[in-house]
Amino acid sequence: MFKPAALFIGLRYTRAKRRNSFISFISLISMVGIALGVMVLITVLSVMNGFDMEIKKRVFSMVPAITVTSQTGSVSDWKSLTKTLEKMPEVKATAPFVAGEVLLSYAGVVQAALVNGILPDEERKLSELANKMVQGKLADLQSGKFGIVLGQSLAELLGASVGDKVTVVTPQVSLSPAGVLPRFKRFTVVGIFRAGNGFGFDRGFGYIDLHDAQKLYGMGANVTGLHVDIKDVYAAPTVAVQLANDFSANANISTWADQFGEFFHAVQLEKTMMFFILMLLIAVAAFNLVSTLVMVVNDKESDIAILRTFGATPRMIMSIFIVQGSLVGLMGTLLGVVSGVFLAYHVTTLVNVIEHVFHVQLISSNVYFVDYLPSEIRWRDIASICFASLVLSFVATLYPAWRASKTDPVESLRYE
Repeated sequence: MFKPAALFIGLRYTRAKRRNSFISFISLISMVGIALGVMVLITVLSVMNGFDMEIKKRVFSMVPAITVTSQTGSVSDWKSLTKTLEKMPEVKATAPFVAGEVLLSYAGVVQAALVNGILPDEERKLSELANKMVQGKLADLQSGKFGIVLGQSLAELLGASVGDKVTVVTPQVSLSPAGVLPRFKRFTVVGIFRAGNGFGFDRGFGYIDLHDAQKLYGMGANVTGLHVDIKDVYAAPTVAVQLANDFSANANISTWADQFGEFFHAVQLEKTMMFFILMLLIAVAAFNLVSTLVMVVNDKESDIAILRTFGATPRMIMSIFIVQGSLVGLMGTLLGVVSGVFLAYHVTTLVNVIEHVFHVQLISSNVYFVDYLPSEIRWRDIASICFASLVLSFVATLYPAWRASKTDPVESLRYE
């Protein structure tokens, strides 16, 4: 089978021979170094993607994409506003809510919380609160029953469980013969939810029925605003601008990005910096090829001189060593991709085994939002890593190959 001469000779030079086994060993070390760098980079980025996915899952399961409120603090014509929003092609669902900061009291323990009034059936369309119930059901919130659903951490701080009655104290006041008194109401705990640590949902949130909230906060038939779910949560800022242009100046439009955007930006920046930092590992391994190929060039000076006397051009000589160095980079990259993908797929199981064998907890939900090591492989990242690794390997071959092309055949053969 026909092969170009440069490719054929370059492939032959990669084979180990007795007189240049050390050089072949150095080439093997360079190949392994590139493979390790690629493997580590794929694994680390996959783990960071996993953390990013888990964090977004927690946030988006509880936080609405867009929130529409009013500068006056209440929305009276919210039903007509709902119809207007649902006509927009980007909008999937809407739900009214009443929000207020309160003090929860039980058995002498007082905790501050944000208690939202919701319609359970409508809330299912926007959040996964119903799926996060660990005790009771979200449907147990019924108008006039004055039930409340608490976050797990908040319930533990209060020492309350399902069936207990907690006192909700609001900032609103009532006039009485005894003077100005805060408004309060006793609610029965009908459920407890667990959204996970990290963002304070379990510690600082409670939910009651919308109509009970309207009575508690003295809002009549008004609501605080509307939660809006859209088809693409990442398009929330763009949709919010459109809504701001369509609605009156009294409307306040906020998105999940206003509250958590900086956090996600920091995570993305950390991932980007980690990519470039770990890419230095691949660069170090790739540029080991420079010393390897320089030794090969010195070892092959007589061969190069003979090829030149047979009519080989400097370009052909340069191509021979580019082929040899690029092959090392290609094999190292392929080996790194295979091992990196395998490790990324099994890193969660591997960490769990280490924790079980050594009886340690490497990942704590109090610090990392989750109690396991998540991993998500994104092939776009792998393609970027492969491209960068191959480019670095190719660049590392240029100087030794250029040096080989400048070899003077007369000087090389003078003492042969």
